[in-house]
Amino acid sequence: MTATVRTERVTFSAAGVKLVGELRLPERLEPSPAVALTGPFTGVKEQVTGLYAERLARAGLVTLAFDHRGFGESGGRRGHEDSEGKLADLRSAVSLLARRAEVDPGRIGLAGVCLGGGYAVRAAAADPRVKAVAGIAGAYNNPAWFAEQMGDDAYRTALAGFLDRYDEYLPAVAPGGGEAAMPGDEPYAYYGTSRSASPHWDNRVTWGSLHSLMTFDALGAAPLLAATPLLVVHGRVDAYCAPELAGTLLQRSPGKKEMLWLDCREHIDLYDVEPYVTRAAEATADFLHRHL
Repeated sequence: MTATVRTERVTFSAAGVKLVGELRLPERLEPSPAVALTGPFTGVKEQVTGLYAERLARAGLVTLAFDHRGFGESGGRRGHEDSEGKLADLRSAVSLLARRAEVDPGRIGLAGVCLGGGYAVRAAAADPRVKAVAGIAGAYNNPAWFAEQMGDDAYRTALAGFLDRYDEYLPAVAPGGGEAAMPGDEPYAYYGTSRSASPHWDNRVTWGSLHSLMTFDALGAAPLLAATPLLVVHGRVDAYCAPELAGTLLQRSPGKKEMLWLDCREHIDLYDVEPYVTRAAEATADFLHRHL
């Protein structure tokens, strides 16, 4: 289906922090299923989550794309990745959806892209109001996996370095191999160009944000999804969000689960490149309609 969609700016709060979002409402007579979206590291609602929110709304789902605390138009400490705070944001996003007359409160899901995939899984595992969860090119971080890949000494040395400069800032992306929180040409090709244009995105994050990323455990939530259907959409090639962890998440999740592997060339293909975005959005809409 291709629904006519109305967009409404909304504000809400999570643990005293003001959050700003965009609620997309398809024209339907009866209360609809709904999904809150959470997106990439440093991302704001005009970027990846907004794109997917529009696609899912056209497919008949009420969608909420919003700026997490510290980013975009929302309040909170600027440019700082607050893992527990972002989980609180998602709880409040679910509460907002449940209060809306346009939403069936028994049919609410979460969808996450990139880093948001891990947050969506963790949030869904801890919130029985969430009836289904989807991860797209998700970062299913796991500290033990990082330590194994890097070696224990290197992992702990990295954490110590992040703590030493915790309150200092570094660029989110940089050209030519420069120092950045998301190093390399691929992140710069999205965030450093017009592809990601938004007046509310800032090219800086705290060093403490990297400590949050390296200690956040999304994968550990997998066994808690027995009652929560899970969809994992992932590129077979992904240099930034390991396909291995996507497969492990699916394997460790004991409930209903589905997997869609896409032949992407890069992680950011699932941000804005066709046909990958259409395939991911269509699979997610179909999954949510079946399980919400």
